[in-house]
Order: sequence, then structure tokens, then C-alpha cells
Amino acid sequence: MKNQNQELTGYRLLTQAETDLINEIKAKGVELGALVEKLFDHTRQQIDKANAHGAATGDFTEFQRLTDAEPHHWVATGATNLQQGLMALTRAVAQPTIF
Repeated sequence: MKNQNQELTGYRLLTQAETDLINEIKAKGVELGALVEKLFDHTRQQIDKANAHGAATGDFTEFQRLTDAEPHHWVATGATNLQQGLMALTRAVAQPTIF
């Protein structure tokens, strides 16, 4: 990266080892993002299948169970917490002096 060594306000210059650590954190973020998408797809498919079953049979028991369990909410909560964790790890390495 051309501007890698330019100083940013509130940040110190990072060593190569620190840059490598941050890149490793970012790579894990990509992996975790893909997992979150898989989980969203999985829960979407579950809900669609349960809804179709209910529409065909009149038995919405599984659909109601999924509605009560709120899997999309929990995947979204997990995604937010993972993002916060990754940002915290990045800040632990970068050690900014600003809020």
C-alpha cells in the first residue's frame, strides 16, 4: 500500500509485526462474515420451509417455534458482537490515542 507509512491522527506508526497481526484479524473477519451469511441463509431456509409446510398442512407449529426462537435476531446479535470483538482486537494492536 502506497500510504501505509503515513501517520494518521491519533495513531502511531505500526511495526510490520503489528501490521501483520491486524491483517490476520481482518482475514478472520472475512471468514466470520462468511459464516454469518451461512447462518442467515440457514435460518431463512428453515423459516421458509416451516411456513410452506404450515400453508400446505395448516400446521404452523414449527413456524411458530422458529418465530418464538428469533434465530435471525440471534444471528444479527452474534454478527454485531463479532464485529465489536474484531474491532477491539484491532484497537488492541493499533493502540490509538483517541476516542
